[in-house]
Amino acid sequence: MMAYMGSPSSDIDSMPRGGFDASCLDRLLETDRLEYLDRDDVDDRVKGQVIGALDWIGRVSGNHERFAHIALDLVADVADPKILELGAGHGAVSRIILDNHPTAEVTVTDVNPVSVANMVAGDLGAHPRATVRHMDATDIDGADGSYDLVLFALSFHHLPPSLASKVFAEGTRVGTKLAIIDLPRPRSPFHLLRLATMLPLALVLPFVHDGVISSLRCYSPSALRALARHADPAIEVDLRSGFNTPQIAVAARR
Repeated sequence: MMAYMGSPSSDIDSMPRGGFDASCLDRLLETDRLEYLDRDDVDDRVKGQVIGALDWIGRVSGNHERFAHIALDLVADVADPKILELGAGHGAVSRIILDNHPTAEVTVTDVNPVSVANMVAGDLGAHPRATVRHMDATDIDGADGSYDLVLFALSFHHLPPSLASKVFAEGTRVGTKLAIIDLPRPRSPFHLLRLATMLPLALVLPFVHDGVISSLRCYSPSALRALARHADPAIEVDLRSGFNTPQIAVAARR
């Protein structure tokens, strides 16, 4: 097993979501409040509404297709790639990967037992090249180098820094590459504008409620680099980000 390395946990725990170099305003634009999806006291029907809305948005925006093709591009030089998707939720990205690659094998996972049960009961549960499992992204049940790619899309922000850093450690342990796709963290003035457009609907629409919290909990490029460095200084991160498009961090060990 590869050793978990890095600075003391207390250092990374104190890091703002904007990174250690975040501005004073950016440090205010974060929260410890949990999304509905992360709360044990929220009815599964409400969580189902959020997951359903996220699936619909992913289809309409083309993000499911976009994320699947990002994953396939990262394993383009592998004949029969083995891919692990963490935090799959509805499993839509894994479905597209399987549809677009005739020999890819995908292990589709989520930490939510209800989401896992729903995927098992659907087409992924019967797919000959898919395995659906309950799995924690911070404690991956797999041997070193088991996968050509580990994919974690739009769920990384759910984790506080100490656990987020473990995703870098675990993902690059079991996978040749780790691809984290998540919300971008805008500069503070634009972040305030984004929040202002969302807040009026957050009181009535569960997925907007979670969207506001997601926006406040997403990590900046600086923070992502610090999380990887804390996990292991040998982890290199290639970052691609846009103003209003998901940011992509591709990590691998030197």
